[in-house]
Amino acid sequence: MARDYYDLLGVSRSADPDELKRAYRRLARKYHPDVNKEAGAEDRFKEINRAYEVLSDSEMRARYDRFGEAGVGAAGATPGGFQDFGDMGGFADIFESFFSGFGGTATQGTRRRAGPTRGDDLRYDLKLEFREAIFGGEKQIRITHLETCSVCQGSGAKSGTRPQTCGTCGGSGQVRRAARTPFGSFTQVSVCPTCEGSGQTIAEKCDACGGKGHNQVSKKLKITIPGGVDTGTRLRVLNEGDAGLRGGPPGDLYVYLFVDQDAEFRREGDNILSDLTIGYLQAILGGQVPVNTVDGETLLTIPPGTQSGTVLTLEKQGARRVGNPVDRGDHLITIAVEIPTRISAEERELLEKLAQIRAEKMNKGGVEGFLGGLFGGR
Repeated sequence: MARDYYDLLGVSRSADPDELKRAYRRLARKYHPDVNKEAGAEDRFKEINRAYEVLSDSEMRARYDRFGEAGVGAAGATPGGFQDFGDMGGFADIFESFFSGFGGTATQGTRRRAGPTRGDDLRYDLKLEFREAIFGGEKQIRITHLETCSVCQGSGAKSGTRPQTCGTCGGSGQVRRAARTPFGSFTQVSVCPTCEGSGQTIAEKCDACGGKGHNQVSKKLKITIPGGVDTGTRLRVLNEGDAGLRGGPPGDLYVYLFVDQDAEFRREGDNILSDLTIGYLQAILGGQVPVNTVDGETLLTIPPGTQSGTVLTLEKQGARRVGNPVDRGDHLITIAVEIPTRISAEERELLEKLAQIRAEKMNKGGVEGFLGGLFGGR
């Protein structure tokens, strides 16, 4: 039984788009096959992608909320896998939808369109290094997609010829016949077996594409990565999907980004996080220490008396904000104070003197405070 898409992403059914995106990015980073090698991680990753694909689309989400997975088709299917009876125009249409495919033929809803058809969208997963996602830049990728045949211009017919109207269906792409059922006689509609629903036949096929009207081509593309992207960000590249049919427009290419983890830095929204260990004397006395940032090395000011667990901020040295390249988040550095397990005899002597001085000051402060309380009013 399929798992609930909201449960897969760990969100409530009232989650807004931002909540969905955050949940998806967190889980996609955790279960991506390049990161998680555990058994079942890849299947979980696919489930998470499917859940976000449905819930991030308002129309598909509405159908899912109403009908469940049947309302959006099986995993990997296109939207519209279920048709609401309320939109079918009465019982006659309901019966036709059931019996139009009677006898093993395809239903009217699955026939090919005779006119121009838009090409399919494609997906490409692109892995980025941590700093590439922070600052953006250009990446070159190689894709394989369908392009309109340059010889026949997509017609599928040999040069000097053209497709002809199908004599079996008259160009409609369908054939009809009466079918008797226990409910009475109904018109059976099926895809034309001669032209396979296209409404046209090709006497002499194009040698370059074999009559398909398109060829599979591998090509290089330069993708501009905006600064500040993160795992789960989706970039749309117009017209780089599969070619359309019969003069239809091409689909689009969707590039899904996945960001590698960094050995030193972590990311939380637009902020960069890292840790810094300092000695106890530095913590007591304060001062400046060199630290690494995504921009390179810089000096961090340690206030005197800094405690372990203190978070110090380097403003505007975090990730760029997508859509606003001049604005950036902060770099947050968590301090850990290291206490030595071994010290020299000289260090021990100095520390003991310091401890004695502090004890005397505390005792003196305590006596003076007591006397002040007794005689301060006189």
